[in-house]
Amino acid sequence: MELMTQLRADQTLIEKALADYAAQWPSYGALKDAMSYSLLSGGKRIRPALTLAVCRLFGGREEDALPFACGLEMVHTYSLIHDDLPCMDDDDFRRGQPTNHKVYGEANAVLAGDGLLTAAFATLAKAPLPPERICRGIATLAQAAGPHGMVGGQVLDLLGEGQSLTEEEITTIEALKTGCMIEAAARLGAIAANSTPEEEAAAAAYARKLGLAFQIQDDLLDVVGSEAEFGKPIGSDAAKEKSTFVVLKGVEACQAWVNTLTEEAIACLLPFSGSDYLCGLARFLAGRTK
Repeated sequence: MELMTQLRADQTLIEKALADYAAQWPSYGALKDAMSYSLLSGGKRIRPALTLAVCRLFGGREEDALPFACGLEMVHTYSLIHDDLPCMDDDDFRRGQPTNHKVYGEANAVLAGDGLLTAAFATLAKAPLPPERICRGIATLAQAAGPHGMVGGQVLDLLGEGQSLTEEEITTIEALKTGCMIEAAARLGAIAANSTPEEEAAAAAYARKLGLAFQIQDDLLDVVGSEAEFGKPIGSDAAKEKSTFVVLKGVEACQAWVNTLTEEAIACLLPFSGSDYLCGLARFLAGRTK
């Protein structure tokens, strides 16, 4: 299937499933509305789409991987809500819309994030898979989202503001803050498909390269992107005095690095029949403008 056709099909499947999960949440005050506001606000859905694609690659069924994909997206959304808070990045817009705390207030935004985080693991627990695979999926997501992954990366990111960081330090931050969740997306798909250890390792290697390329492209878009397409103000990294790959290496070098990482990611999957979609997805993300 052609790349964009498959991606749109995956996005449609994910959007419907997320809306179905959200419909089951209780309406305590503004909680359900606040959780749904951010979860159902659109976005590329690249992480959950990656979970579905890896599952298909290794012979699994989409319906088996879908709860894993949706739970992952709930965790990702919680992290965006909390990242936007005044005590963190203090952002007013996300995906072209006011951020959660601007609409529902800071307390409700914190609780909406908390709600999504915990709902995510309940979602994984209900996957139509053997208990052993469900446990592996939950452990994989918890490892990626917690102090060994995304949360740890966010702490280092905050500590790095106003500092001149080395390439190694920036890479560590981005590997934890962004890369771990993208790798988890691939691993979850492999787990859902009951893939071999070698298959899961190849998918994880692909995702690590993809995740670094994705973050470098984000850094580039914060410098040379269009605010209308990017969905948030351009230049926010510079305003917060953050060390980024673009600050360290410059625009042209970073563009070349994205292309190199993309080809390295693709090479990880070339031995597997049916990897064309994931290879095409890597190239698509390398050229994204939002």
